[in-house]
Amino acid sequence: MLGVCYYPEHWPETRWAEDARRMRALGLTYVRIGEFAWSRLEPHPGQLDFGWLDRAIDTLGSAGLRVVLGTPTATPPKWLVDRTPRMLPVDREGRTRGFGSRRHSCFSSATYARECERIVTLLGERYGHNASVAGWQLDNEYGCHDTVRCYCANCQEAFRAWLQRRHGSLQALNQAWGNVFWSMEYRAWEEVELPHLTVTEANPSHWLDYYRFASDQVVAFNRLQVDLLRRLSPERFLAHNYMGFSTDFDHFRVAADLDVASWDSYPLGFTDQLPLPADVKQRYARTGHPDIAAFHHDLYRAVGRGRWWVMEQQPGPVNWASHNPAPAPGMVRLWTWEALAHGAEVVSYFRWRQAPFAQEQMHAGLHRPDSAPDVGFFEVEQTARELMSVKLGATLRAPVALVFDHEADWVLSIQPQGKEFQYKSLVLEWYTAIRRLGFDVDIVPPGASLDGYPLVLVPSLPIISDAALKAFEACKGRVIFGPRSGSKTAHFQIPGGLPPGPLQRLLDVKVTRVESLAPEMTETLDWQGRRYEARLWLEHLDVGAVIEARFSDGKPAVICNGRVHYLGCVPDSAFLMDWFEVLAREANLAPLRLPEGVRLRRRGGTTFAFNSDSVPWRAPVPAYARILLGDGMVPPQGVCAWG
Repeated sequence: MLGVCYYPEHWPETRWAEDARRMRALGLTYVRIGEFAWSRLEPHPGQLDFGWLDRAIDTLGSAGLRVVLGTPTATPPKWLVDRTPRMLPVDREGRTRGFGSRRHSCFSSATYARECERIVTLLGERYGHNASVAGWQLDNEYGCHDTVRCYCANCQEAFRAWLQRRHGSLQALNQAWGNVFWSMEYRAWEEVELPHLTVTEANPSHWLDYYRFASDQVVAFNRLQVDLLRRLSPERFLAHNYMGFSTDFDHFRVAADLDVASWDSYPLGFTDQLPLPADVKQRYARTGHPDIAAFHHDLYRAVGRGRWWVMEQQPGPVNWASHNPAPAPGMVRLWTWEALAHGAEVVSYFRWRQAPFAQEQMHAGLHRPDSAPDVGFFEVEQTARELMSVKLGATLRAPVALVFDHEADWVLSIQPQGKEFQYKSLVLEWYTAIRRLGFDVDIVPPGASLDGYPLVLVPSLPIISDAALKAFEACKGRVIFGPRSGSKTAHFQIPGGLPPGPLQRLLDVKVTRVESLAPEMTETLDWQGRRYEARLWLEHLDVGAVIEARFSDGKPAVICNGRVHYLGCVPDSAFLMDWFEVLAREANLAPLRLPEGVRLRRRGGTTFAFNSDSVPWRAPVPAYARILLGDGMVPPQGVCAWG
């Protein structure tokens, strides 16, 4: 199904009925409203104006649309900020972040939490049983604009309490953090401060606990609204709209309290912002990197335990990236089908009409500010027609699992050891390599069951929990670990037996030394008579296991113990594809090498092909199959489906 984001408070009420009629005529089912409307709902303290929202919901519902109502807690009004200034967040440099945009609040502010409880209660009481309200979006984009980690007095107080619960005693905290180093030992809880504004880098153990605390504050803030709406609005789904490449809080823990995970998909903006090579950015400037949206579709399918939406789909140029080109013709349609092929229940476009004012006036919508349809409108219209004749089946288990961990990103960003070493880039490289072999991928958190997966990829997992180790031990398929896996304890220390720590129960190897390399430095990697490049990161391995690949000096680079493999470097993409292809065949899978910009995805009995390349591609449609979309020759920016 399809939907759209709509802002009735931005437009004269006389437009609403016609907008609603046209939404239904376009083939839309859902419409999200209200997530930024607090100042219109309560223009003065205690002076409530729900009349306009009553009429908006009634207008949309009368047209046959199902409303997703947002709670407005991402945009507290000015009067609230002036009345409770301690709710404002403080950045890492100690500066208060003021009113005038959005997300100007601290997750640790008890005063703000009470105000959120009040406004959400009022909304739940009024609309909780409204027949036109299908579900709720809680808040909007937790963590946007670097707002998970705050450094205010509220956070200082809450962090100390969190540490007492976690460690129990100062002696335990001092030992866990290794505070004997540099005389950092504490005598009282009141001495523990937030880990910013230090002369040089703060203790990494201190940082990691602070990151965990900040994530827990998001979980608690979200749960407050969940508990209210479960009581006031039963039988309506609860969702949140996450972002792309956002790892500042544990999305799996937030989602455990929700029914649906959704995310905001802006493939061109993410392609521009990511640290991709210049030629890759240029190649995909108007299509988006072919794995950026797909990766997040798979991630949020996992976060939502199978239920997920695209809440905001890019329909044209955005306003927030460094460069904002228009999508190539056909890409809005391709992105929509791609999300549906990965299992999305709904794809909702941002937004119905481009705003002519304020910060997002350069952000395109399905309509221009003058209400004329924009380019994306016609591609949505085509997709809606096609959806009427294509039946989407259930999303089936993929043959490949990829273990993704928000905490891994925290560890490797706190102590990267090499400026260019980035967890998210490493994960995307592994994901791209396996997708170019034609495989579907399930993303799973550490500790999740790996039963039934012939191939499991772990790009990096520095901290190996007991649950994760048990899952790896129980897995019957091939498990591939990347560099720095098992390199830290839960308290951010080097394991006593050296890395990979607990993984030594699966692998006869010790990492005795590590090197980070500048981008212009490379090492040769020899495997099966072929040569590749290793870059950014090298590990010195003391092994009793089988050596699969070596560096040019003969030292081991890749080792294996039976079904478990360990990669002690960051190799080039050619090695990843070649190596994964061999391992996939050994796992009785059938890889299919795809062109650089082509991807496949299966849903139920239907196979989809997506072409982000500049040349057509002949899809491998079996003779017995029926083509559902296209004609077997997939054009640039085109889609083909068969089943």
